[in-house]
Amino acid sequence: MQRAEVQAAGALAGEAIGGFGSLVAGMHEAISGRVFGALGPLGLPVRFVHDRLTDGAYRATRAGLAALPRGGAALAAARARSDAPALDTTPRGAAALSAINGAIGDRLLEQSNPLALTMAIRRRGEAVEPVADALAAAFPEATPRVAVFVHGLGGDEQWWWLGGRPSYGARLRDDRGYTPVYVRYNTGCHVSDNGRALAELLDELVANWPVDVEELALVGHSMGGLVARSASHMGEVDDHGWVGQLRHVVCLGSPHLGAPLEKAANLAGWTLNRLPEMRPFAKVVNGRSVGIKDLRFGSCAEADWCDCGRRRAADRPLHRGAVRRPRDLLLHRRDADGLGSAPDCARARRPPGSPAERLGSRPPPHHPLRGRPRPPPRRPDPLPPGEPPAGVRAPAGLAFGLSAGRALATAGGGGSTFL
Repeated sequence: MQRAEVQAAGALAGEAIGGFGSLVAGMHEAISGRVFGALGPLGLPVRFVHDRLTDGAYRATRAGLAALPRGGAALAAARARSDAPALDTTPRGAAALSAINGAIGDRLLEQSNPLALTMAIRRRGEAVEPVADALAAAFPEATPRVAVFVHGLGGDEQWWWLGGRPSYGARLRDDRGYTPVYVRYNTGCHVSDNGRALAELLDELVANWPVDVEELALVGHSMGGLVARSASHMGEVDDHGWVGQLRHVVCLGSPHLGAPLEKAANLAGWTLNRLPEMRPFAKVVNGRSVGIKDLRFGSCAEADWCDCGRRRAADRPLHRGAVRRPRDLLLHRRDADGLGSAPDCARARRPPGSPAERLGSRPPPHHPLRGRPRPPPRRPDPLPPGEPPAGVRAPAGLAFGLSAGRALATAGGGGSTFL
């Protein structure tokens, strides 16, 4: 770790540990306030003395708790080597930073904290500048077909190799001639901000790629699928040149209709805030990053989250020639292999048809979708390429695929797949 990173980590740890003092102080204040409120004017003199004493005690406690990690970090920073590798270039450091950024990355960026991540291409952990020389050195075997992989919440590019089996990128390179490109970004920021950053990065990537790009594919897992959708939308709006090469957008387990866990967290924060004694806990729950909050409705554009009265995210186009309404084909969270039309999914949250027509009744786990190279075993009759199940409307240009490799292989002229 570099010195600035050590100091930033110590300050962050001090803020977190000192927050426990604030939590206890808030509960104490709420409980005592209820008691003194019942006493009325008779309790005012005692309440005045009580509040002054407890306020000073809790201030000192918070300062003491925060000073310990900050002091330890200062000593460690003084001993750190000047040539120490950056934390985000090591596997464990990158995983830790990604998790922290997923939780509070928006605040880290506002504070210009050295631990805040930015949108960047990564090759063996190192950031690759989107300039001609750097790209040529990082990708000596570049091909005209490029697949960009976008990870999910709290993750990094290492997620695509978990499981001990060949990754999607490796299979696409060997089977279809795609050059896999992995990005890392701050998942605590708004999806729309990351989408715009990805759109700008892709513009430089395609312009400076060692060979002319003929086909571009975006593969996103979980939140990464929303970021890919947002980037496609931003590319259209800002008229980026790379949109002309975009052929496929593959979303693996992306919460296009919203994430149930985030909806539960939002409800928990609202419920806890109803009781004064629970409001300190509500502050903790509601302190999650704006990136996590965007998952409530699957927000992909700034207009989706800046309008507080909006009950659902607006439909955003993916790219020219693909599905014009992303909700025309959606996945039910309990049956992630099923495909259904927007009206049925929006009302009943379940795709129509029999279990056989829904391509199996058992959903695949969410996280293994990042690197599952095969379809689940319970699919005796796989679909022919490009042929939808009976009773399901298939918009023109949409690929029906059971994995990222098959999706790109069967999409033809371009399309979008939701898994």
